[in-house]
Amino acid sequence: MAFLRNDAVNRVNVHSGIVAFAQGAGGLFFFVYLLSAGVSAPLALVAQAAVVTGRFLVRPMLLPLAKRFGIKRLLVAGSLVMAAQYPLLAQVHGVGGALAAVVAVSGLGEVLYWMSFNAYYAAVGDAEHRGHQIAVREALAALTNIVAPLAGAWLLVTAGPRWAFGLVALVQVLAVLPLIGAPEVAVKREAPGVLKAARPALWLMIADGWFDSCFLFVWQIALFVALKESFTAYGGAMALAGLVGAAGALVLGPHVDQGHGRRSAAIAYSAGLVIILARAASLSWPPLAVAANAAGALFFPLLIPALASVTANLNKASPCSLRFAMVTEAGWDIGCFGACLTTAALIALHAPLEVGVLLALPAMFGQWVLLRRFYPPRRRDLAAI
Repeated sequence: MAFLRNDAVNRVNVHSGIVAFAQGAGGLFFFVYLLSAGVSAPLALVAQAAVVTGRFLVRPMLLPLAKRFGIKRLLVAGSLVMAAQYPLLAQVHGVGGALAAVVAVSGLGEVLYWMSFNAYYAAVGDAEHRGHQIAVREALAALTNIVAPLAGAWLLVTAGPRWAFGLVALVQVLAVLPLIGAPEVAVKREAPGVLKAARPALWLMIADGWFDSCFLFVWQIALFVALKESFTAYGGAMALAGLVGAAGALVLGPHVDQGHGRRSAAIAYSAGLVIILARAASLSWPPLAVAANAAGALFFPLLIPALASVTANLNKASPCSLRFAMVTEAGWDIGCFGACLTTAALIALHAPLEVGVLLALPAMFGQWVLLRRFYPPRRRDLAAI
């Protein structure tokens, strides 16, 4: 198990598992809590579009800070700022100042965190073991997502949002502990050629941002509505999905490292097509919606080792991992912004939520067309990408 000998990756994977718990107990309830607090579904999606707009605008301003302090310190700062969004979320009661504060803090925390996380993970990881290392990360996330949604739902129902989101914020803060002792990654003063190196991944991330918005955000809203806006039922459905995801999380990471990324992606996207159609057909029957949600948990463990191996290795081979991540994260924001506003407009015009769920299909097809060229039929070493 040579892929486990990288101490920096192991530390980041543990950190990522703790963050996944905070996301599962708090982040998974972001949209559904807004709905319960009197924010309509279209406005909740507009709020997410505002979050990614803030990310997009703030991101270029972070490069001087990264040059001065390094990527790991920005990652720690991002984790702490992300924690601050949860107590603010508990203060939301309809559209108003509290919601605006959540949007602003979430945007700042997410841009600090995800840009730094993707750059740092690419820089410290090993190209030849990328699939294995990412699979371990996804397995930890899947395991935490068995317990985290149940904990989040139980706290919301029994203790209320202030205690629930306050404890989630504490978990998010504790996630910085594994990073203590991890190596710093410096940022070059100049790095010509980054945009050219990042262009292939940029289009992948635009499609990914659109897809994630429909497959995750719109679906969370649709599932909560289908379950009669019950936190308990929603948390149980997400926990079941975590159990299913954990069962398949380690399957295809080694498969990618062995040169079978094309097959892995083909299996993932075939499953994704079936899952999206099943989700769209399930919203009038809650038991089927819960089953479709659980099946969806298999999609990312199948896809992420193939997708993230490509983007991480392209990043590692680029002139600067942070600048590369700045470009690709901007692409994700563009895709997410477009999907959120498109879906919000359709719902405001009385289109059913099923339409928003189905909007994931064109993005998934586009992503498959883009991704498959990195995995030709014959075996190819990802380290050479």
